[in-house]
Amino acid sequence: MNVQIIEHNGVPEYAVIPFAEWQALTDRLEDMEDIADARLISAAIAGGEETFPHEFSKRLTSGESPLKVWREYRSFTLAALGKLCGVSAAALSQIETGKRSPSVDLLSKLSRILGCDMDDLHEADKLDMTA
Repeated sequence: MNVQIIEHNGVPEYAVIPFAEWQALTDRLEDMEDIADARLISAAIAGGEETFPHEFSKRLTSGESPLKVWREYRSFTLAALGKLCGVSAAALSQIETGKRSPSVDLLSKLSRILGCDMDDLHEADKLDMTA
């Protein structure tokens, strides 16, 4: 490596290297950071962190009802999920189609049963804060 050291008051203050060498160093650093991130993710998965299939992610980002996507992913029917939450299948269907907003209490129950965060199920600005 071709390095020029610039001193100030007799103490090294700057190291100047050719741009191509600097670029190679930064590329290598980015590669090492990517490897470290991949190792952290692999360790989290090995430790039991849940992963999701591509189709599930596509459905969530396509604008489809998050509640419906999570419900179907966890293999619940509307009736079964409604029974566990204490609401009717029709009420859940209306929430899935956007005709009704869930209360915060119901959203909390749904997220606990479906194993996700409340934010994963509904937009905060559409919540019914009165119930």
